Order: sequence, then structure tokens, then C-alpha cells
Amino acid sequence: MSRRNNVRGPTSALTEFLRESGITPTTIAQRAQARQAAQPQPAAGPSNQDQGQGDDDVEMGDEQQTRPANGYASDNLDEPEEEPAPKKRKQSKAAEAKAKAKEKEKAKSKKGKGKKGGGDDDYEDSDQDPYSALSKMWKGDLPKPPVGSFENCARCEKQFTVTKYTMAANPPPGWLCHICAKSSGADPFKKPAAPRKRKPAGDRRAVVSYEERRFPSLASICIDVISKYIDDVEALGDIGSMNVDEIAKALSKSRRLNSENAVLFYDVENERLTLYDVTNLHPPALCTLASLNPNLTTLRLDFCGRMDDTVASAWAASLPNLKRIELLGPFLVRPPGWQTFFRAHPGLEGFLITQSPRFDIECMRVLVESCPNLKELRLKEVGKLSDEFLECIKPLGGQLTYLDLSCPGDPAALSERALIDFLEAVGSALDHLDLSGHADVTDALLFQGIKPHVSGLSTLVLANTPDLTDAGVGEFFGNWKAARLSTLDLSRNQDLADAALKALLVHSSSDLTHLNINGWKGVSEDALKLIPKSAHVLRKLDVSWCRSVDDWFVKSVLERCEELEELKVWGCGRLTDNCARKRGVNVYGIELGTV
Repeated sequence: MSRRNNVRGPTSALTEFLRESGITPTTIAQRAQARQAAQPQPAAGPSNQDQGQGDDDVEMGDEQQTRPANGYASDNLDEPEEEPAPKKRKQSKAAEAKAKAKEKEKAKSKKGKGKKGGGDDDYEDSDQDPYSALSKMWKGDLPKPPVGSFENCARCEKQFTVTKYTMAANPPPGWLCHICAKSSGADPFKKPAAPRKRKPAGDRRAVVSYEERRFPSLASICIDVISKYIDDVEALGDIGSMNVDEIAKALSKSRRLNSENAVLFYDVENERLTLYDVTNLHPPALCTLASLNPNLTTLRLDFCGRMDDTVASAWAASLPNLKRIELLGPFLVRPPGWQTFFRAHPGLEGFLITQSPRFDIECMRVLVESCPNLKELRLKEVGKLSDEFLECIKPLGGQLTYLDLSCPGDPAALSERALIDFLEAVGSALDHLDLSGHADVTDALLFQGIKPHVSGLSTLVLANTPDLTDAGVGEFFGNWKAARLSTLDLSRNQDLADAALKALLVHSSSDLTHLNINGWKGVSEDALKLIPKSAHVLRKLDVSWCRSVDDWFVKSVLERCEELEELKVWGCGRLTDNCARKRGVNVYGIELGTV
């Protein structure tokens, strides 16, 4: 008859832990049997001693190898046949973490633990974890007496009433009254500190921009729906030029404008047309644009990289009333195409192009000869720009109000001497001047070119002209007897600092609406404080990479510049999460979180 017993009672945490570790009565008996087998046995005598009772608990493989092949004993004939040991079940991560935590708790205890005798009965009646119960018992941490009971203070031996604020004596045993607890340096009434929340690793250094979030208006929702299903729209109808422009912007963001839906913006009565991304319009579609909008006087097309000579020729024939044209990226138009277009539009008043590598000196000559009424000229990022261009433009002096010759293909394409002579010829009527990106521009241009010959400017842009000095710019604005500027961009000039900022604020602070001092790393905190104190009508301010910008500066700007719409603070390392915000003002570049 087998002695297998499948009835198992409740077990304690210790027993369960030992069983999961492979320590059972069966394995203990096997180890004892192996030790006895290694010792010499007497020759005579019965061999019916009980070598340990079998159990159904899982046996370890390494113990089976040390066990005799014929069982525990020669006459233990009732022992059941052994089953192959199953593989040890792999513990889950939670179980492994729990086991490691228990091992750490046992390692922390410095007092020796006695050998635990007995089995499950030792812990069946315990209400607590045996490990924590033993550690508390060794530390003398007795249960706290009930609230309202009387205890004697372990220090002053006076009787006191136990409350929920009663503290244990250190060293134990006993309890302390409130007076003795305070005298020991502990505050029994102090609330526990709230646990500090740690930010996820992904949010510790996230550069975000603060923008005002409002509920969308009905018009904006309709525009989003129309732009989403633009291919299913047959006509926009009479929705107003402003809404048509917003739809065009929405389509440009997703680059969904094509030859099929572009006709929604065409009308024979159109006099102005602006499309912000015509990348998907091929030359035939651009020719169709001119045919369906014959009365255009102002045309602006961005990213028109597919425009070529055939398009320029078609526009020369189909847009007779064109007065102003603005193009971004007409790479493929060659000099013959430009010349044909200029000769067909003698009344052209504004020619503004960006990134046209084939536009050469001959095109410039034809433009000036064919369009004598030209008032606005932009040749930005033109690779073939040179001093000869300036000689061709001089006949426009006295009527040219807008001039942009920024960012040439070669930074040294225009010499400073040629620019000074050029400003002497055309500077009297200039309202907008942009000479950014010219490496030869120095303080001499300010004193010999702009100061004596250009007195009516409202916009001055001299970005990325590294030879300008702080003292020179400061002296220029201090002595310049000209109209106040409304827009000033002196960004990416690292040598400019306090003198330049103080002088320009004294000169133009009352009318200044746009100010860009991006990259003025040496400007001091005191000089920056003058911006909110004097420039109260600012709408856009860029102080990126100014090392002295902090939370107090941003707060002062937001409070005093009531018309501010946009503030850029990229690269300002002294800003924190507590940086001020203001409804209606977009703040770009604040780094939230720490590394």
C-alpha cells in the first residue's frame, strides 16, 4: 500500500518560499541519507530503520544523482516508484522581485536567526508576515497602545494620554509624551512630506512652445473640413478673400494643392492671387493659372520650382495687367524667359524673387530698361549677384522704396565701397533695406552709406554681418538724425551688446514693433531690462541665445509690452518651468524640465 498523501493544509509564507526554492522534507531526507550512506555501516543487524518518509514534493535533479540506485534502503519495499522530476517552474518578474525584496530584508537584519524548527504549524496563527514580525520583535517595536489609554513616559516617567501623535522612545522600549518628543528634536505633529514625483525620462528635456489654445471658431472648423475634402469640393463660392486665403494656407501645410483643386481659387475677376505651395503644379497647370486669371495685378507663388521658360512666356501673353510679382524658387527659368517676361510688362512696379540661380546681369539690365517704374526689388539668394548689378540698379534712384539684396551666393559678392556708392544713388526714397549676409559690411557702411544718404527708413535688416562692432552700432544710432524705425533686425551679430541695444532703444523705442537681437550673447541683464521699460508697442521680439534672459525678464516683457504677439527665447538656459505666460502671446523656445 502506497503512503502517498495528497491532502495538504495551509502553509506559511516561509514554507511556501522554501518549497519554491526546492527545499522540502523529501530533499532534506535525501541529503541525510546521502551523508549516512557515505559512512561505514555495521555488518550485522536489521536494516529496517526508517530512512525518511517519502513525499510527493518536487525533488531536485542534483539530489537524485547522489541517491542510491535501489532507493532509500534495501528493505524499504513499499516506497513508490519515483516519477521523473518536472522542470522547475519559471518565476514571474513580480515573484522574482518579491523574492529579492525578502532576501534584502533578511540581509539587513544583523542579529542571528535561530534554526526554525517545525513546519507549517509555527506560522499558521500569525497575522503578520513572519519576517517582519521577527524583525519587529528583535527591535523591540511593540504594538502601539490604543488611543485614549494612559502610559508612562519613558524619559520623564510622567503619565500621559496616548494620542495618534504619540511617538515611540528611541532607543526603545516605551513611549514619549509630547513634551519629551519635542525636546528630542522630533515634531510629532509634522505632516509627512509628499513623495516627489519623478518625470518620465522622455519629458525631462522637452523643448515646447507655449501657444494659446482656444476653442476653434465655426469658420476655422469649416476651413479644416474643406481643406480635408478639397478634392470633393466643386466651388468655394462667395466666402470672402480672407477665408479663401486661410484655405490656401491649410492646403499648403499638407501640400495637397494640385492641378485639379487649384482651379477653385481661380476667377476671371481676381486681381490678387496668393498660393503658398505650388510644388505639385506642373508647367501646363501654371500656364492655365494665367489663362483663368487674366486680370491679375498681384501674384505670389511659393515653391514654384517647376516654373520654366514656357510658363514665363505664357504669363507674358496672358497677364497684361500684372504690377507686382513675388516668386520663391523659380530655379528653371533661364535668362531668355525672364527677358521676355520683362519686355511684356513695362508697367511692372514690384519684382521680388528668391533663389533664382540663372538670373544674371543681362536680365537685370532688361528689367531696369523695360520697367522704369520699378519701386520694389528683391534679389535674395541670387547666385550671380555682383557689383555690376548695383550699377544697373542706380537709374532707379529716387523711386525705389523696397530693396532686398540679402544672402548672395558668395558672401563677398558685393564690396562695401560699391554699396556705399549705391546707397548714395538710391537711398533717398528707401523705406525698406535688407543687406543681410554680406561679409564686407562694416561700421563704415553705417557712417558713410546709411547715415548721410538714407534717412527715411522704417525697416532695417543687417543680420549676419559679423564685422559690425558694438561701439560702432551704438555711436551710429546715437548720432543718426533720421525717422524712427518700426522694424529692426540685427540678429546673428555676436559682437553686439549693451552699447548697441541702449542706443537703438533711445533712437526708436517709441515706434519699434519688431525687434530681433537673436545671438547677442554678450548683452547684460541690465541692458535687457530697458526693452520692456521703453519699447511698449512691440509686437514681435526675438531674444534667442541671449544668455542673460531669465524668468524675470520674460515676466516684465509680458506685463509691460501690452501689444506683444510673439516672443522667441530659444537657447536661453536661465529660463525655468516657472517662466511667465500670457494669454494671446505665443512664446517659442522654452525648455521644460531638467537634464
